[in-house]
Amino acid sequence: MSDSGARTAVEWLASVAPDPEACRWEWERNPLGVALLPAGRRWDVLILPGALGCPTLDVLSRLVDRPGPVLADFGDSRMGFFVPPGTATRWLGTGVRSAGAGTWIVVPYPGRAGGGGVRWLVVPDGSGTLTDPTLLELAMHEAAGAMARREGE
Repeated sequence: MSDSGARTAVEWLASVAPDPEACRWEWERNPLGVALLPAGRRWDVLILPGALGCPTLDVLSRLVDRPGPVLADFGDSRMGFFVPPGTATRWLGTGVRSAGAGTWIVVPYPGRAGGGGVRWLVVPDGSGTLTDPTLLELAMHEAAGAMARREGE
């Protein structure tokens, strides 16, 4: 990611912080390279188990040119897909957790490997691109179906 791309992504992400300037200052100096940001303002996050999240991202990447931002923990046990605000309150899905209004998420600095236990799989582009929840659901169904077929073999 270029420096200007990272700056644009940082501005977009930090814009949700109660004090964006203080957030950017701390984020850039934090040795872990992470910030705690509120969900529910510009995005919600749907958190899938890694076993489903990885194949879902593969399917989603075939459906759209560029999915919205996606986070993963370093063990790939969970993946967080950034979706439009309000999605978390409407989402019904077994095994899928959500972060929406009133919740906070740990977000790594874009374009930098952090030590905070979470990393970007799809880095935000700063334009506000988010994953369409309907496409995410379709990708999840396709991924789950493929997983079930493999298990049945």
